[in-house]
Amino acid sequence: MTLYHDTLERLGKDICSGRYRPGQVIPAEPLLCAQLGVSRIVLREAIKGLASKGMLEARRRTGTVVLEQSRWSLLDPEVMIWRADANGVDLALGSDIMELRRIIEPAAARLAAQRAQPAELKALRAAYEAMAAAVDGQGDYVAADLEFHSTIIRACANPFVTQLQSVMSTVLRICFERVSAVPGGRVHSLPLHRRVCEAIEQRRPSDAGDAIIELLDDAEHDMRQLLSADPEAFRTPAQTASVADAQQRADRELDPNKNDEILEERHARIALT
Repeated sequence: MTLYHDTLERLGKDICSGRYRPGQVIPAEPLLCAQLGVSRIVLREAIKGLASKGMLEARRRTGTVVLEQSRWSLLDPEVMIWRADANGVDLALGSDIMELRRIIEPAAARLAAQRAQPAELKALRAAYEAMAAAVDGQGDYVAADLEFHSTIIRACANPFVTQLQSVMSTVLRICFERVSAVPGGRVHSLPLHRRVCEAIEQRRPSDAGDAIIELLDDAEHDMRQLLSADPEAFRTPAQTASVADAQQRADRELDPNKNDEILEERHARIALT
């Protein structure tokens, strides 16, 4: 990773985590350069990159301001990953992701059953077999699952949907890395994947769409069950620990004159949320 991309990612995650909140002016260049250990040239390029993603805006006499999330390029793969890495996947983000999958994947599966080329059918079967092997302890289940669904997106042969490939790959990876960790989930979902694979191979569009919907129902059920029982289920220990720490650092940088007792009270409340 280049120094530019590292700086872009660090600032992007700081925004996604709430360290720098919408409406706030991020620290001045000298302070940010010192914190990140980069030159002004690198920092300015990173800020331009975040501005192109709708996350920052330079304003005269004000500084560089964090924009509302509604203006972010939420389908940008990097923004998706930063949001998931910074805060984990909560129920709201998880539900949004599942809705996107429901909009795209059933239609893609039906089209794939009609249009998939022999090489794509072979790739789909190979991905399924790799998933089966991974269930038996041989191979990477998440990588095989990602390839299975990505092959369906490619096989639908719609140029607009195909353009969403990188977005969907990011969405799927976020889902699979969390949901596939559910005890027994992989064994349970494997027959559902087989149904999808066979329906596409046998050119049965309606059955392919129905099978994908059943698979999505199962994945969403696992996600909701986990998050309802433990809202932190899809958040790593590092992510959990970073939330209050990010707020503390932001307060020190952006409001250094605040009374320590007020800050301590705020951080105590954050720790309880």
